[in-house]
Amino acid sequence: AKDIMPRYDTNALALAGGVGGAKLALGLAKILDPDQLTLVVNTGDDEIFYGLHVSPDLDTVMYTLAGIANPETGWGITGETFNMLERLTAYGEDTWFGLGDKDLATHIRRTNLLNNGESLSEVTSKLAVALGVEHAIMPMTDDSLRTIVDTEIGSLAFQDYFVKHRSEPKATAIRFDTNGGARPSPGFERALSESTIIVFCPSNPYLSVAPILEVTGIRERIAGFPGKRIAVSPIIGGAAIKGPAAKLMAEFGVEPSCVDVAKQYIGLCDAFVIDNIDADRANEIDSLGMDVLVCNTIMTSKEDKITLARKVLDFALR
Repeated sequence: AKDIMPRYDTNALALAGGVGGAKLALGLAKILDPDQLTLVVNTGDDEIFYGLHVSPDLDTVMYTLAGIANPETGWGITGETFNMLERLTAYGEDTWFGLGDKDLATHIRRTNLLNNGESLSEVTSKLAVALGVEHAIMPMTDDSLRTIVDTEIGSLAFQDYFVKHRSEPKATAIRFDTNGGARPSPGFERALSESTIIVFCPSNPYLSVAPILEVTGIRERIAGFPGKRIAVSPIIGGAAIKGPAAKLMAEFGVEPSCVDVAKQYIGLCDAFVIDNIDADRANEIDSLGMDVLVCNTIMTSKEDKITLARKVLDFALR
C-alpha cells in the first residue's frame, strides 16, 4: 500500500541501475503514483547465461519494488535456493554466474517471451505486473547495448569483469557495443516527453548511468530537457556503498569523490545531492554550476529510502 502523504504535482523519470538505484527507485515509488513515475533501467549488463537472457539491473529494480529482493545482497530473491546450479555444476557446466531457482523462473519466462517476438519492454512489463509492481519499469533500449570493460587482462563483457573476475583487473576504459546504434525504448521516449523532472539515482556513473546516456540521442535530449534534473551521488566519503565505482575512478585517474561524480553530470543536471559526510565539498560542486543538497543519502531502512526520495523531489521542485 502506498504511504499516505501529500501528492506531488510532477511526473518523474528516474534513471537507475544497480542496488543503490533500486533503493531510491523504491523510495520514489512510495511517494509517487504509478502515473507519475517511470523507471528507466540500464541494460548494458544484460547477458546470455545457460541459454537464458538475464537482465540483472531490470530484475534488481523489479524485485525491489515487488518487495522480494534479498535484503542481505540487495539483488536476487529472498529465501533463494540453488539446486539447479548445483546440478548444473555436477554436469560439468562452468557456473561462475550464480542464478537461484526462483530467479531462474524470471529468465526462463523472459527468454521464452523474447523468442516469441516480444520486445524487452513488453516482457519487462509482463514480468513486473505478474509480481504486483504497479509503477512502470522500462529498459533503456529494446536493442542490444553491451558494456565492455577494457582491462589489463583484455576486454571483458561486463559480467565477466564484475562477477567472474570480481572487478579485480585494472580497468583502462569502458566502451559500449551498440552494434550500430541502440534506440531509446518507447517508454523512455514517452517519459522524456511527458516528465517534468529527471532523477539520476545513486548508480555507478560509469557502469550504470553511462550506458543509458549512450542510447542514441539521449545525452542530447537530457542536456536540452526543459524540466528539472537532479542527481544523487553514489560516492560517499570517497567510497562506494556497493560496487566498483570508487575503484574505477581511481584507475581512470579521477579522485573517487562526490565532486568527480558531479563532473560527469555537467550540462545534464541542475542539482546534485551529496551525503552529510561530504558537506565540506558542497562549494566545489556549486562552482560546477549545480545547486547542492546536503543530507543523509545512506538508505538502510524503507524510511531512509522514502525520506531521501522526498528530499530529492522537494529540492528539485522548490
